[in-house]
Amino acid sequence: MKEKNKEEFDFEPAKRINGKLNAKVLILNQSYEPLTICNIKKAVVLIYLGKAQVIQDDRKKLVRGVSKNYPWPSIIRLSRFIRVPYKRVVLTRKNILRRDAYKCSYCGRGDLPLTMDHVVPKAHGGNDTWENLVCACTFCNNKKGDRTPAEANMNLLSKPFKPSHIMFLKNVVGKLDENWKPYLYLS
Repeated sequence: MKEKNKEEFDFEPAKRINGKLNAKVLILNQSYEPLTICNIKKAVVLIYLGKAQVIQDDRKKLVRGVSKNYPWPSIIRLSRFIRVPYKRVVLTRKNILRRDAYKCSYCGRGDLPLTMDHVVPKAHGGNDTWENLVCACTFCNNKKGDRTPAEANMNLLSKPFKPSHIMFLKNVVGKLDENWKPYLYLS
């Protein structure tokens, strides 16, 4: 049987505490801007290697090493600034559905099959842009047809917009950790 190195981690006690070693951790750049999300294992490795430091931890839980206990990170900050090119959210059907919370932009229903609708139809010079594409149920899309919402006497429930990558970070996580809100500009 292989003997454990002093610095190896024993994730089993943490697993028994909460069963979520794949729990999410927010990674901040050195400038405290949100970069991405990773799991606990990746966060502990970054901390151990000195590439990150814990900004916020859960004091009720620990990751137990052979010779040392480590904090259960919730938010970590990288030790060096990482230059990231402008994070552009790609215009796709899936991302439009996410932005509109999987609900029709005209009636608000989410229990019907959804399609993409051009607010200003292509026949009227509309383009494929974030500001011109919305989710629509098949009923509303057929009712609107090849007309503008004003011509069809239909109102948009919310104005379409180009989302930021931070909005999609929130969607990846599902239930948002309260400690993250100031870093995601939500407080």
